[in-house]
Amino acid sequence: MNRSRSRFLAVLGAAALVGSLAAPTAFAAPDTATLPSTNVTSAYEGSAENEAANRQFFDAVLKSALKKQAAQPGIQVVTVRYRTSRAPSFRSQIAQSTQIWNSSVSNVKLQESSTSADFEYREGNDSRGSYASTDGRGHGYIFLDYRQNQQYNSTRVTAHETGHVLGLPDRYSGPCSELMSGGGPGPSCTNAYPNAQERQRVNSLWARGIATLKDKGELTKVR
Repeated sequence: MNRSRSRFLAVLGAAALVGSLAAPTAFAAPDTATLPSTNVTSAYEGSAENEAANRQFFDAVLKSALKKQAAQPGIQVVTVRYRTSRAPSFRSQIAQSTQIWNSSVSNVKLQESSTSADFEYREGNDSRGSYASTDGRGHGYIFLDYRQNQQYNSTRVTAHETGHVLGLPDRYSGPCSELMSGGGPGPSCTNAYPNAQERQRVNSLWARGIATLKDKGELTKVR
């Protein structure tokens, strides 16, 4: 084999190797055509905090969840329902995240549902990584990015994004012990549990939501 042909085959082999290290081709990219153009997002890693996005997501989910339970005047715990049909690869991480949150807080409970969900999980490839998103009109979802979930602890990513659904903002400058520090502490951080302050804030937010609707008399009305 002559020298120029050897060099050509070497370059071809290197290109094939690089291609094999790319993002998994077995997964389809998200269906961006169905996403509202007015979405606001709050990303897991490296973006500036978007507290308005967090607040909109929380407000939308709170309103949706409480409306479903308005026929229960003695309500003490709000059940927030979610769908996983568009994130089949992450069902295990979502289940772990749900268990973590349900064992950490008392005024709100996460529950999977195939219908009548308050938000949903989605999966795919996105240059923004994983994020929580809402269009401000009651439609919210958590997007889980394949590459980022390979780089970072996937359960932490999922639990962090779920924290936005429950009302928590990003705090990228926080330590690893703070779930909402997200990707700030780096890929070596694997903590997927909220700390005491985060747990207290979620309980307080949902307790106030229940109290507000009770004061308005809306929890005694059948919608």
